[in-house]
Amino acid sequence: MHWAPHVTVAAVIRRNDRFLMVEELADARRVLNQPAGHLEPGEGLLQAVIREVLEETAHRFEPTGLIGVYRWEFVAGDRTYLRFCFGGTVGDPDPHRPLDPDILATHWLTAQAIRERQDALRSPLVLRCLEDALRQPWQSLDLLHDVV
Repeated sequence: MHWAPHVTVAAVIRRNDRFLMVEELADARRVLNQPAGHLEPGEGLLQAVIREVLEETAHRFEPTGLIGVYRWEFVAGDRTYLRFCFGGTVGDPDPHRPLDPDILATHWLTAQAIRERQDALRSPLVLRCLEDALRQPWQSLDLLHDVV
């Protein structure tokens, strides 16, 4: 039997007291998530998170630190996820860039509003990444190395 975790990236993006979240469809239900997605073949972690934020929010993302690395076993789906979560900043969205088809909307929400909607979060990783982001300091991006 071959086992391989699903490697994903996510971004916690804060502007004043609000965080950029995406509303998306997952398993036929509306959920909230940080901008996030899968690492693609040949792609580095930073490239992946920059791409995912752009595709899901139309914002250009500048990673400034590594918040954490998380392993989550999604028992119902018989999958294990390995998530690399980054913090950083964005400018204004590109009004001409369409969002990924699975993204229904983007929202700037307070941490408290996100906590109050735990039942609507895509996974427990969403709240854990948010709470860890609030506990800064983050790790240096110098920890990441693409060895090719």
